[in-house]
Amino acid sequence: MKVKIWSDVRCPFCYIGKKKFEAALAKFPQNNQVEIDWKSYQLDPNLKTDPNLSTLEYFVKAKGVSEAQAKEMFSSATNMAAEVGLKFNLETSVTANSFMAHRLIQLAKSKALGNEIEEALFKAHFEESKNIDDSEVLQEIGTSVGMKADEVKNTLESDAFSYEVKQDEMEARNIGVRGVPFFVVDDKYAISGAQPLEAFLQAMEKAWDEFKPKKDELKVSEGDSCSIDGNCD
Repeated sequence: MKVKIWSDVRCPFCYIGKKKFEAALAKFPQNNQVEIDWKSYQLDPNLKTDPNLSTLEYFVKAKGVSEAQAKEMFSSATNMAAEVGLKFNLETSVTANSFMAHRLIQLAKSKALGNEIEEALFKAHFEESKNIDDSEVLQEIGTSVGMKADEVKNTLESDAFSYEVKQDEMEARNIGVRGVPFFVVDDKYAISGAQPLEAFLQAMEKAWDEFKPKKDELKVSEGDSCSIDGNCD
């Protein structure tokens, strides 16, 4: 059974949603038969990276709210994060375009390291206030999850995996995704947002009930046939 997850490492609710989903997955009896497929979805693709501009300052300018309002919203998200064991530093996180990070994610997926790179990038952005649009930072993150330094460097210095990022975003548009995180369980049930773990667990249980019969052993009615070793009876 497959779960597709569209997210952006700039989205605080995507990190919170990841933790809630993982908590649900830990309670799902068949979790060893669930494949996770991380999908790219870039928020604000026109955003220009500015290491000197904190996310708080950017949010005030972009959303047209006061600093007090922005801090209150950040505090709410930080408290939600704390409930799932995360320590956000939203006010000091770096304003950075996430396209290069998404290309790194696609490279990691090709190495079966999708979940590892997602976690590392989320942590770098939200807890460590690192610039996720900086090549050296991304090389460090890539190697920390087990990828080869030269392969990461070559990928980031080219346009490799740009197509895959765009394809994920096109798929999202085709199924009506309007925001992230967005979870699709076995192409049957969708969950939008960082919902309680019960919502994820219920969706997986429903999908499994429909998925399991396909995995049951076929009941065969025997007749005249030839076996794979060439014997015909």
